[in-house]
Amino acid sequence: MHPTLTIAVKAARRAGSVINRASVQLDALTVQTKSPNDFVTEVDQAAEAAIIEVLREAYPEHGILAEESGESAESADSEYQWIIDPLDGTTNFIHGFPQYAISIALAKNKVVEQAVIYDPTRNELFTATKGRGAFLNDRRIRVSKRTRLNEALIGTGFPYREFDNIDAYLAMFKDLTQKVAGIRRPGAAALDLAYVACGRLDGFWEIGLQPWDMAAGTLMIQEAGGLVSDLAGEGAYLDTGNVVAGTPKVFGQLLPVVQSHRTAALRA
Repeated sequence: MHPTLTIAVKAARRAGSVINRASVQLDALTVQTKSPNDFVTEVDQAAEAAIIEVLREAYPEHGILAEESGESAESADSEYQWIIDPLDGTTNFIHGFPQYAISIALAKNKVVEQAVIYDPTRNELFTATKGRGAFLNDRRIRVSKRTRLNEALIGTGFPYREFDNIDAYLAMFKDLTQKVAGIRRPGAAALDLAYVACGRLDGFWEIGLQPWDMAAGTLMIQEAGGLVSDLAGEGAYLDTGNVVAGTPKVFGQLLPVVQSHRTAALRA
C-alpha cells in the first residue's frame, strides 16, 4: 500500500470510531442547518478534526479541502491537496439509516492519486491508488460485467440543496426509469460510487455534487475498469459537480440519455 494511502486509511478508521461511538446516542446529537436540507452535527466536525489531525501529523505541508472547514491556506502553495468528506450521508446518519461513509482523496496538481472510502457500519474499506487498481478490504474489485442498460441497476442522488435544475433531473429520472432494471437513491454519493467500482451498481449519475462527494469514488471506478465523465462527456466533473459513471458499456448508453435532458445550466 502506498504510504499516503496508509495514512488516509488510518485517518478514515479514526473518524469511523468517532462516528460509531456517536451512532448509539443519536438522540443526544446537536443538529445544525447549513442550508435548506443540508445538515451538520458535532459528529461531522469531530470526525473531520480527527482526520485532519492524522493527515497534518504525517504531511503538515499538504493542503486540505474539507466539507466542514473549507480550504486550508496551504492549498495555494502545495502541489498536494487532501479532499475530505468526514461523513457523507449526514441526513442518513441523523435518522439512524445505516448508509453513510468517510471519503478521503489525495490530489497531486489537481489529479486524484489516492482514495479511501470507509463504511463504518459494515467495516468495509474501499481503497484505490492511481495506476494500481481498486480494492475492498484488500480484495481486488472490478466493475460489473453488465453491458446492457436495460439490465443495469443505476444509482443516483436527488437534488436536495438547490432546485434550479429539478425539472432537468426529473426528466432524466423519468426517462431512465423506463430504460433500466432499477434506480436506487441511498443518499450517500461516495458509497454509491464505491458500489459502482465493486459491481453492486452498474452505473451512477448525479448533478450538483461537491468535490469531496466524488473525488475518491471516481478514482475507484476508473481503477476498477469503469468510465467517469461530466455531462459533456469530459473529465471536468470535480469542477462542474455533475457526474456520470458506470461500466464501459453501460456508461456509453447512460450518458446520452442524461445528456438529452440537459438544460443550459447543465452544459458541463
